Amino acid sequence: MTMSDEKKDEVKKIVPSALERAFYPIVYNTFGKLVPKWMTPNQMTLLGALGGLFGIICAFLSKFNLYFLIGTIVGLCMHIICDDLDGYIARKKNMSSDAGAFFDLLTDILHITYLLIALCFAGIASFEIVIFLVPVYGLLMFTAMNYIRYLNEFLFPRLGPIETHLLFIAICVLGMIFGTKPVFEIWNFPLKAADIVFFLGGIPMYYEMIRLDIQLFVRVKKKENEK
Repeated sequence: MTMSDEKKDEVKKIVPSALERAFYPIVYNTFGKLVPKWMTPNQMTLLGALGGLFGIICAFLSKFNLYFLIGTIVGLCMHIICDDLDGYIARKKNMSSDAGAFFDLLTDILHITYLLIALCFAGIASFEIVIFLVPVYGLLMFTAMNYIRYLNEFLFPRLGPIETHLLFIAICVLGMIFGTKPVFEIWNFPLKAADIVFFLGGIPMYYEMIRLDIQLFVRVKKKENEK
């Protein structure tokens, strides 16, 4: 989805997630046909960002009524669909750009970060759990940008955007079922349903972040030594 240098070499897109790869043709063959001819990749990214913003607002409002989480689910679905379609438009119209890639990754970081904050504010998840997850997705996107910059690769983590969005959808569903009440305690710390999902999902995400950063450092170092 980007061009990495003045020669405009095509960035190699690496998607290790089987779920992510299966999701692409579904989006392209259904929603891709509905995209207006005049729409640009950045306009699609902006549309997805607005969907994400709608979901964030609904997550904040779920503090007053849990059924606002339905709006958060709608926003999550809109964001992930648009997130795939912007790349589809860029490739189809040959409109790939570094600025577009930066805008895409930036909106992803802001969406997930503020959604975590909103769910914590609403009491769906505990601050003590969420605070450790806030930096992870941002660091994964930062790592992705540096793979593009140094290796000309757009490398997705094995737990990519589709897995992340499904995790948040599961949390919204559990939030509507269990509300803000703890489901059990560990060492006198009350755990909510969302806390458990965040904890179980956070472990592999931290692992992926560390693995990808170490791999990037080793490959960049090797590349420097070969010069």
